Amino acid sequence: MTTTQSRRGYLGNIIDIVGAAINASAAVDGRRTPKAADLRKLGIDPASFPNVRNI
Repeated sequence: MTTTQSRRGYLGNIIDIVGAAINASAAVDGRRTPKAADLRKLGIDPASFPNVRNI
């Protein structure tokens, strides 16, 4: 893999993570459950998400 391909992969991954965070945030703000794929991308277990409480 060339350096250019490596950078695109790294930047693409960052964009995916930021997009997942935005999607999850919008879902929570709208009082909806975020998509499981977005939660997984953020390292959150979708099965345990309903147990999260505001403090």
